[in-house]
Amino acid sequence: MSVQVVAVTGAAAGIGRATAELFAERGARVVAVDVDKAGLDELAGELAGDGIATLAGDVSTEDTNAALVELALDRFGRLDAVVLNAGVSGVGPLESPGAIERFDRILAVNVRGAVLGVRAALPALRASGGGSIVVTSSISGLGGDPVTWAYNASKAALVNLVRGLAIDYAVENIRINAIAPGGTVTALTAGVLAHPTLGPAVTERIPQRRWAQPREQAEVVWFLTSPASSYVTGVTIPVDGGLSANNGILLPPAYPGDSPR
Repeated sequence: MSVQVVAVTGAAAGIGRATAELFAERGARVVAVDVDKAGLDELAGELAGDGIATLAGDVSTEDTNAALVELALDRFGRLDAVVLNAGVSGVGPLESPGAIERFDRILAVNVRGAVLGVRAALPALRASGGGSIVVTSSISGLGGDPVTWAYNASKAALVNLVRGLAIDYAVENIRINAIAPGGTVTALTAGVLAHPTLGPAVTERIPQRRWAQPREQAEVVWFLTSPASSYVTGVTIPVDGGLSANNGILLPPAYPGDSPR
């Protein structure tokens, strides 16, 4: 079997970085893409060798998506998997100043970026005989959050985007799935975790009573690009410690001994 070649967007930090690291550790060739060039340089230094190529660019543009595929083919000769992880968030009431501008940017990166990424990758995946695309949605795409309507809308769009595109390309052995991370320990969530009331309030609603490490999200991405998931397409897998299983009316039991028998 040839060495797997994977492109990862949003690879400079968080889940994207953990994904790039995991694939590299397991022998894959990685094309890492992000707007954060300094973060990419740091990643490349950590994974020193010929197995990583980096590209600084904005995934909401056609040029960046075309360039990531071209880089994969030029450096590694093929493309087997694409992890469309890049995303931005934003909060604020609908009627607040700048709300529509924030909404446009969130949709451009989170949804347009994913659409452009799939479109750009398809010819290369087809040339490899098929492949896997994994999109990072969120449990915020499975339900609503206060003053996060734009992010909710963008992540929900990805859930149905994956369904529709998976149907279109299944016959070509191109599988398209998504993960829906719950609370994950990254730089972007550090403020929530450190908040004296909000952090504990969120944590106690997670049945596993802890937040995920980025590596735990990356492991599910790995599964979705591996032969182990060869008959899985069009699905969104929550990776959330059971948070989306809880309807929120009551807090989950603190300890197994509190569970009803």
